[in-house]
Amino acid sequence: MIRVRSLTKTYGRKVAVHGIDFTVEPGRVTGFLGPNGAGKSTTMRMIVGLDRPTSGTAEVNGRPYRELPAPLREVGVLLDARAAHRRRTAYKHLLSIAATHRIGAPRVREVMGLTGLEAVADKRVGGFSLGMGQRLGIAAALLGDPQTIILDEPVNGLDPEGILWIRGLLRRLAAEGRTVLLSSHLMSEMTQTADHLIVIGQGRILADGPMHEVVAGATRSAVRVRTRDADRLITAIAAPEVTVSTRPDGALDITSLTAEQVADAAAASGVVLYEITTVAGSLEDAYLSLTAGAVEYRSAPAAGEGAVR
Repeated sequence: MIRVRSLTKTYGRKVAVHGIDFTVEPGRVTGFLGPNGAGKSTTMRMIVGLDRPTSGTAEVNGRPYRELPAPLREVGVLLDARAAHRRRTAYKHLLSIAATHRIGAPRVREVMGLTGLEAVADKRVGGFSLGMGQRLGIAAALLGDPQTIILDEPVNGLDPEGILWIRGLLRRLAAEGRTVLLSSHLMSEMTQTADHLIVIGQGRILADGPMHEVVAGATRSAVRVRTRDADRLITAIAAPEVTVSTRPDGALDITSLTAEQVADAAAASGVVLYEITTVAGSLEDAYLSLTAGAVEYRSAPAAGEGAVR
């Protein structure tokens, strides 16, 4: 279990993390989301003792990371897949880490097999692709067979087979009763992997709850329609609470009405609909809604995208 209480980190006048509280429970995959500069990396670094909190506490299994007698056996961490000696082979890199906790060579070979590294065991790390570097970092995190796993962007650089593998691995680890904290910017992967979400923005917790509750609480379902007579349909359904957004492909997303209400209004006005469907809010929609006011680096939207009528 990971427990964070009133955790704060300042760098001079900049407050990177503002007194946050959350708990990562065993038996589920907890997704950790937030924009660039939100405080995710700083928080994870404080959890594993790489940064000292200005105030507050971060504990793993009831203790600060620095007080764990054998941290590799309790916490597996991947924060930077490039943190390996480039001239060492994959096997010797893992063997040197294992030696710090008296973990034997058989376990090294076991995690190499688990992460698909057996074929490159004697290759130097400096020649690894980004995806192979990720596998090596995950192998290092699993060496001590820890009950708590913290991974930052583990699918970065992985091919489709690798993405399916890491997805299944994390689900399996959680099913074994382990605590899994996963940070990623890939919403599609988070949707298919995480059970619980913690969203952070500008150093503050924006949401903390089961995936379905976070998405439902931050989004509204919409009715998506296609028609060649959009203006007449918009007039037919006009009401103070109704909004209509034009998608890049020309479809309309209508909120505050059911599909039946939209269909009835279209039929009464003689508007032909070529498609009508109810679209539930997605994790991406929820994330963008939650972090709308907490984005430090913002791109300009494409011309005409998401126009509201």
